[in-house]
Amino acid sequence: MPHTPDPTRRKTLQMLVGLPLLPLGAGASATGLLAACGGGSDAAAPFASASFTSMAAPTFATPAAMATTTVGSALEVLYADGSKQTFTLAYQPFFITGDLVSDGKGGRILAGGYVDIRNQPIIDKSVAGAERQFFSDAPDGTSLLTVPNAKVDGVKGKPVFAVVQFEYTTAARDGKTDMYGKLPSPIAVLTLDQDQTTGKLTLAKYHNVDTSKVHGLWITCGASLSPWGTHLSSEEYEPDAFAVASNAQFKAYSRNLYGSETAANPYHYGHMPEVTVNPDGSGSITKHFCMGRISHELVQAMPDQRTALMGDDATNSAYFVFVADREKDLSSGTLYAAKVGAGFSIDPAANSAAPLAWIKLGSATSAEIEQLADTLKPTDIMSVVKADPDDASYTRIVANGKTEWIRINPGMDKAAAFLETHRYAAYKGASMGFTKMEGTTVNARDKVAYSALQNCEKSMVTGDAANVPGNGIAIPKALKAGAVMALALGGGQKDTAGAAIDSEWMPVSTRALLAGEDIAADALGNTGNPDKICNPDNLKFSEKLRTLFIGEDSGQHVNNFLWAYNIDTKVLSRVMSIPAGGESTGLHAVDEINGWTYIMSNFQHAGDWGSIHNVVKDTLDPLVNANYKNKSGAAVGYLTGTAGQPALG
Repeated sequence: MPHTPDPTRRKTLQMLVGLPLLPLGAGASATGLLAACGGGSDAAAPFASASFTSMAAPTFATPAAMATTTVGSALEVLYADGSKQTFTLAYQPFFITGDLVSDGKGGRILAGGYVDIRNQPIIDKSVAGAERQFFSDAPDGTSLLTVPNAKVDGVKGKPVFAVVQFEYTTAARDGKTDMYGKLPSPIAVLTLDQDQTTGKLTLAKYHNVDTSKVHGLWITCGASLSPWGTHLSSEEYEPDAFAVASNAQFKAYSRNLYGSETAANPYHYGHMPEVTVNPDGSGSITKHFCMGRISHELVQAMPDQRTALMGDDATNSAYFVFVADREKDLSSGTLYAAKVGAGFSIDPAANSAAPLAWIKLGSATSAEIEQLADTLKPTDIMSVVKADPDDASYTRIVANGKTEWIRINPGMDKAAAFLETHRYAAYKGASMGFTKMEGTTVNARDKVAYSALQNCEKSMVTGDAANVPGNGIAIPKALKAGAVMALALGGGQKDTAGAAIDSEWMPVSTRALLAGEDIAADALGNTGNPDKICNPDNLKFSEKLRTLFIGEDSGQHVNNFLWAYNIDTKVLSRVMSIPAGGESTGLHAVDEINGWTYIMSNFQHAGDWGSIHNVVKDTLDPLVNANYKNKSGAAVGYLTGTAGQPALG
């Protein structure tokens, strides 16, 4: 007769193992499935730890596995009595972009579809006679959350919501017309029906958030869930306000959004949007203009609900922190940029931590900076020249990989700090030497934040034209494969002017945690060691699993991977493989929703071939085309689990 687990132990399985226990066969129930595992004691055993087994990277011997999402890993849970439970992992998409999904009102809506400032579809006319609404192949930042008193028609279990943003679309339907950054980024609220027996999530409603009141969205990339339950979005690669007249990309964006190449104001983009989900599965959006106009990649709000560490995905980027005046309210506060001290290294073996000092850039409200954005021209704020003016009133800086000389106009320091943040931070002496600083996340228990450097090159390398001598960021040679940094957090800090910083969660030092490895191209084409992280991008930390999840945006791995790194055991495990030419995005580790744990994961631009794909391209291209709408579709979904036979200790 099969053994039936103790209910307390079963609850531990749900909350601390956490992935939804989906039936292995038709008609199986979660109860029967758990019972069939057998073994173990009748007494409830406390959860001890969890680990992930590592899957092998797919090889050219199995091209079908290289052309889709492939999961060959498992989650193993150890209990205090020595018993173990194993959950085999699988990937479950909600949809492929370009699918028609329910709008919750009896109609259908295009997943990832683009709309203009009037919320009208933007039409792709690149193929005569085959016009269609543009839709994204690049879903990115995702947050899974609940809302008090939620009620959505058609949900049979409990309503759970996911906010999903779409970064861009690679090309028009003709496959030739580059569309990167030329369309206003959509953002959607998904109502998901959570089965209370299995934990399975099923899409019930898709709602486009109206972004017209925040001037539309520009290249929304990584995202995070705030401690107060909102979706913290991003606008990446802020358009250079001094160069919009010659910026074909931004003019196309303006035309698609407003119908005019000159209507969009560059100072309205490069900020941090926040989405609030309503109980009916709709959503509203606010754009915070007081958090710096930088290449926002991923904002991590700390447990104090006031301090936010921000990724800055640019050449000559920096650590930026915003400290809000009030909890759960990012509409006013103080912006800081870091100066890196001696000892900076990207070598984990060096065990070297560089201290961080913080330069106050300014304090402001979102409303006052938006008003400045509405009324000021770039030349009202500062003068920028590309050649040495031989004028002592100008300051030489390096911004976005280029040397410039700038002069701040009288009375314009606040406008410069919040609308020309990269230039102003360099002017004030911040360490503007990082390259492509991507995701950030926090390990609250240990008071450590993690920050991804997708590439360590150019402005980080001694002697490079973009490197700034003396800024604390100088490595002897490039590491294109990138690294993950660990930042110790603490309180009692003062800024460089001696004023107290009102936060107990400021980064005080940075050291290398993990690094990739550049290699000569292997037989498959990889130029980064496939058994190490490469070009880390999305980062998320699970407090209960003590695991740092790392999603790759790699031009060095033929298939990008999702990794799990246990910070206690130091074990790195490959969890999932992304379709070749694609990028791992939308990462969100959710410790508990109604007794279940989830790992959200999307991917972008499958089949975006580079030179590293020369070995596999001809074979994989028709497979990727068949799987993902001729490379125009991409998946939004999550990792799920099925209970396997536990290995008993």
